[in-house]
Amino acid sequence: MLYLVPTPIGNLEDITLRAVRVLREVDLVLAEDTRTTAVLLRHYEISTPMRSHHKFNEHAAVGGVARELSSGRKIALVSDAGTPGISDPGFLLVRECLAAGIEVECLPGATAFVPALVDSGFPTERFCFEGFLPIKKGRSSRLQMLAAEPRTMVFYESPFRVVRTLEQFAEVFGGQRQVSVSRELSKKFEQTVRGALVDVVGHFREHPPKGEFVIVVRGSDE
Repeated sequence: MLYLVPTPIGNLEDITLRAVRVLREVDLVLAEDTRTTAVLLRHYEISTPMRSHHKFNEHAAVGGVARELSSGRKIALVSDAGTPGISDPGFLLVRECLAAGIEVECLPGATAFVPALVDSGFPTERFCFEGFLPIKKGRSSRLQMLAAEPRTMVFYESPFRVVRTLEQFAEVFGGQRQVSVSRELSKKFEQTVRGALVDVVGHFREHPPKGEFVIVVRGSDE
């Protein structure tokens, strides 16, 4: 059995009792960054062995992990924060396991875009999750394609690119398009800035971005 176990996106209390139990009971925890996951495991006094499983070794590792699972081992996959497979490693391993007839179970739990989406005040009955946009190739065409998207749009972005991304949104979507930008969700300095794109760009020009960002953009009314 492969378990995909969501981990807190900030506050260590945001983990389910079931997730803690599974992390204790499995034979191995595959972690995106073992140093980050070690903090969580120590907090909950979990001593399960860990091994690195990240985007740089995932392609080479999935076959071996599938063989371990086929031999009867129980393994949990975690990312640094949130649900594995959502803008984090996980898809390749899940695909390999399903092809090999290995049972896969994803536990419910933390995902950063959900609180940001709900906090935005924009329609939530229909939305599209875009994750991280391409950094260079295909970025402009992707934005042009999304300009007329009627659903609420959700993006992830690093603090180093968030101002430029918001500037590009204003250029393509229009400066008055409404946006909600959340950072450091569930952490001490959690903040959400809402308003027209031109105003929110101005805010983050004056206040250098810090932390992990979720950008929620209202869909087009046209």
